[in-house]
Amino acid sequence: MRLTTKGRFAVTAMIDLALRQENGPVTLAGISQRQDISLSYLEQLFGKLRRHEIVESVRGPGGGYHLARKAQNVTVADIIIAVDEPLDATQCGSKGNCHGSDHDNGIHCMTHDLWANLNAKMVDYLDSVSLQDLVNQQKQKAQEKPVVVVRHGHAERTIS
Repeated sequence: MRLTTKGRFAVTAMIDLALRQENGPVTLAGISQRQDISLSYLEQLFGKLRRHEIVESVRGPGGGYHLARKAQNVTVADIIIAVDEPLDATQCGSKGNCHGSDHDNGIHCMTHDLWANLNAKMVDYLDSVSLQDLVNQQKQKAQEKPVVVVRHGHAERTIS
């Protein structure tokens, strides 16, 4: 199981939006440029996010998008589910026919329960991480300055 581009881009775009919305609506063109995500792809993703009431659009000059609810009330699971990202590690896609349509429906493979339990853990984890948590992480990274040690002969100097 892997998270596809759709889920990664949706989460990335939502972090960008949440970081910048205090200055007014955020344009998809701006997100596209900053995050190197196709504008048409963002339009598709934000259409789904809007239908799930995660974002709201603002029309007209100075328009764009903003969060429909507070960042601490939006989870990564909300975002991923909104853009129709499958969170399923089972071979059958949780349909119960792990051996394919040739076999009796409902027969699970030997590892079905393992992958189904992994699915539940992934959803629990993604549901425990809020958009605000991710915004806070980005703000913390921006505050941390890299330290470079310059050596000249035997002398060292730290530049921050």
